[in-house]
Amino acid sequence: MATEAFEEIAETFEFLDDWEDRYRHVIDLGKAMDPLGETLRVPATKVDGCASQVWIVPEIDGAGGAAVFRFRGDSDAMIVRGLIAILAALYNGLTIAQVARVDAEAELRRLGLHDHLSSQRSNGLRAMVERIRQIAGKAAA
Repeated sequence: MATEAFEEIAETFEFLDDWEDRYRHVIDLGKAMDPLGETLRVPATKVDGCASQVWIVPEIDGAGGAAVFRFRGDSDAMIVRGLIAILAALYNGLTIAQVARVDAEAELRRLGLHDHLSSQRSNGLRAMVERIRQIAGKAAA
């Protein structure tokens, strides 16, 4: 289950043969995101388990499983900002119920990210996915 925005990223990754080009594309995705204001960079929005500073701010429209899930995020590392942009493409616009059904690992595997990220970055990516799932789980209750 992937959003149209995520499918566009996957198609671009298929087109880019070289991992260096893909890496630059991830960074460009991060650069295109609006930064979070300092007032949103607080302990409550910080993601633990990431080597870099990462913040995820949920924006949920509605209530229960039918509520629409969105989030904004930011990081002090450019590649991580790009990973946040990829996760936003994967999850934003889904219902809370759909968020729980996304197989993020399988979807991200399509991009080949795990083969080219350091173990710290891979761990951080897993921590971000887990945080998104926790936010959605709380919103569903």
